Amino acid sequence: MGYPIVLHHGAVNGVTGSCHQLQMTDQCSVLIDCGLFQGGDERVALERCTDYPQIDFSLEGVKALIITHVHADHVGRLPYLLAAGFRGPILCSEPTAKLLPLILEDAFKLEVSRDPKTVERYLQRVQQQIIALPFDHWFSIEQTDVLTAQIRLQRAGHILGAAYVECDLDYPQATLKRRIVFSGDLGAPHSPFLSAPVSPERADILILESTYGDRLHENRMSRQERLESAIDKALADHGTLLIPAFSMGRTQELLYEIEDILHRKALLGPAQAVCDDDQFLPITWPQVPVILDFPLASRLTKVYRELQNYWNEEALVRLADGRKPLQFEQLITVDSHARHMQTVNYLASTGRPAIVIAGGGMCSSGRIVNYLKAMLADQRHNVLFTGFQAKGTPGAAIQKYGPSGGFVELEGERCMIHAGVSTLGGYSAHADQKDLLQFVSGMSQWPAQIRLVHGEEPARKALAKELLGLYRAQNKVVDVLIPTDVKPFP
Repeated sequence: MGYPIVLHHGAVNGVTGSCHQLQMTDQCSVLIDCGLFQGGDERVALERCTDYPQIDFSLEGVKALIITHVHADHVGRLPYLLAAGFRGPILCSEPTAKLLPLILEDAFKLEVSRDPKTVERYLQRVQQQIIALPFDHWFSIEQTDVLTAQIRLQRAGHILGAAYVECDLDYPQATLKRRIVFSGDLGAPHSPFLSAPVSPERADILILESTYGDRLHENRMSRQERLESAIDKALADHGTLLIPAFSMGRTQELLYEIEDILHRKALLGPAQAVCDDDQFLPITWPQVPVILDFPLASRLTKVYRELQNYWNEEALVRLADGRKPLQFEQLITVDSHARHMQTVNYLASTGRPAIVIAGGGMCSSGRIVNYLKAMLADQRHNVLFTGFQAKGTPGAAIQKYGPSGGFVELEGERCMIHAGVSTLGGYSAHADQKDLLQFVSGMSQWPAQIRLVHGEEPARKALAKELLGLYRAQNKVVDVLIPTDVKPFP
């Protein structure tokens, strides 16, 4: 069998479960990510493997795990990987090395055990295996007479620390050299904190995400204006704006944007009342509480503040001006479960205007579920989605059925949807179709083969069509592959 070979152990039937294996020789390979299946993808995995989410592929010859970023659909299977016997290094960027233990501790407590000693042993083992790599630095994986292999991480612009992976393989005896690039999740331009990703110089094979391969984002330059309008509407409705969020990336971006809105309104002079009905006390913008009800996100936000060296120029200018984009006066954090429930009950019963960013980006778990169960049936409240909702998740159901007054199942409970439901696509942390095409066309040497992963089938097919058209326009040839199933074992 000719090498290299790319095997897929996830993210081929949808957008979750990212796990790819670069088989470099019969006894040498690396894994790129090892993420959880979620939503509809989880049901597919359960049908395919009754032992899910255990690792169902051989670890023989796996030299290292390379992590692109810390989202659960890219790292969530790590406890099972270690339990299956993986002892190799865990390679990631320096910011990811600081963020990863927090993500893994939270996931371990939810999925495996809350026993303090068990958690501590697990985290100690992870820390021993992590090797933090600077961006744009070659790291050797294998060096023999048969193969010289090295990898390099480059900024992907998706979340802080996110990387795409360049793999350089040299087979001296076969006089063969190959560069394989794994995109991980690519970010979009005009993101808070982060610079847009820069294309690699070249690639022979590109494994490319396709989450938004069939669409273009709303204008990201005007997204703050649309966020402000959504908040204005929620406050005028005398209720709470609920924003389901992931702990890492989206939460910090939202805080950054909300701080800027508050800062700008303060500069405009006396604030205007946003809730002036006689039965409610007037609430002005500077008085609106911004509630971060997401303990993990609070801890990650603190690490974000510690990693200011990785912020982009715009964010650093704000810091230099004495502003605190992630620690402003109106920000309230909720840690304990008791205080969380108290906050849910208070906001549901009083209708006091507030902005709540709560854990559970796709509404399938996390503290957002309690808010939704308490408030979805009340038209005073509003739900604002700022990220992708995978098929089969409650978030996707709320998006689909909310505008027509339908219902959603939350923890086995049927909840009617009378609250307002809206979506701001411009806040996606993923590249859209245009960005993905530019990632390819920005290379000096375009890949001869592109594999589309991490996308629903319509998105992958649409992106494949556009890629073929892009190559034809430049009189170039490409083999665009759409994997349809994970690699079975053995």
